Amino acid sequence: MAMKTDTEVLIGGKVFTLTGYESEDYLQRVASYINNKIAEYGKIDSFRRQPMDRQNVLLQLNIADDYFKAKKQISLLEEELQTKEKELYDLKHELIATQIKLENTEKSLQNTQNDLNESSRKIIRLETELAEHNKK
Repeated sequence: MAMKTDTEVLIGGKVFTLTGYESEDYLQRVASYINNKIAEYGKIDSFRRQPMDRQNVLLQLNIADDYFKAKKQISLLEEELQTKEKELYDLKHELIATQIKLENTEKSLQNTQNDLNESSRKIIRLETELAEHNKK
């Protein structure tokens, strides 16, 4: 099992110790995301005028909104991936079927070419026999 990581991060000007199985870099990125949200909303006058508990709820709602939008996007991308994989599967099967048809056509063409060559030899042989017969 992975080792737990203890990492000190700065969120909203306060130091927190985060503990988890993720890397220190990941935990720092999470803290950075939260700080960016705090800074983003801190620029909005109507947000700053709200009581602190309401600010916290609004930030939580915004983060939850980001989460659900990302989750929906992942779902859409997974559906698109499944569609593309099915298309690829169908194309591979179509390619295999086409290759089999091509091989069969090439065999048929070779057989026809062999028949043509045999017929040409017969014609030459018969013409030669006819020419020899006409000489007699």
